[in-house]
Amino acid sequence: MSSIESKPADDTEPLDIAQNQQRRILLEVAVRSIATGLERGMPLELDPADYPEPLQTIRATFVTLEIDGALRGCIGVLDACRPLVEDVAHHAFAAAFQDPRFPRLHPDEFPRLTIKLSILTPPEPLEFASQSDLLDRIRPGVDGLILTDQGRRGTFLPSVWEQLPDPASFLEHLKRKAGLPFGYWSDTLRVSRYATESFGGSFSDIDARIQAQAPS
Repeated sequence: MSSIESKPADDTEPLDIAQNQQRRILLEVAVRSIATGLERGMPLELDPADYPEPLQTIRATFVTLEIDGALRGCIGVLDACRPLVEDVAHHAFAAAFQDPRFPRLHPDEFPRLTIKLSILTPPEPLEFASQSDLLDRIRPGVDGLILTDQGRRGTFLPSVWEQLPDPASFLEHLKRKAGLPFGYWSDTLRVSRYATESFGGSFSDIDARIQAQAPS
């Protein structure tokens, strides 16, 4: 499966990684990093210089793991700090073994995984005068949101719109994720938005490509 969740304005255009080859590389890196975690208890070590230049650019990513459509792990960052290919390797390992909501991935689960990658654009602060003004500025199905207030912070990826399509409900659940109560409002509340380019595939499909590339 493969989809682009949004197309931001020109000044925040995501990296041109639409080429199938570069997407395949990132998905294969994710699978290899999880495999390395099962074998050695650590993420895949790699040199970004060995990969195509677009994959060396500093970007923020999330890696989501699912089994039979159910979440099995999701880890990422909002602030870019590593080369794209290295960030994917790091978060694939973390999603499989360090998400506190789940036990460490068991080897028997590995072949059942679906792996989804989300590459974030830089966050853009939103200006608003009230909650209704904020709701008018949110783009359902497009925007990922970062909400901060009182030292608390929470984010929803654009994919969360699939479960919460109503902007008001989306915002209220994001408040709860940030540790704030439903109905909360404050003049100090800050919201930024970002877009993602998202794509993924099943372990079986990705692993088949890896095996096809292996020396005979």
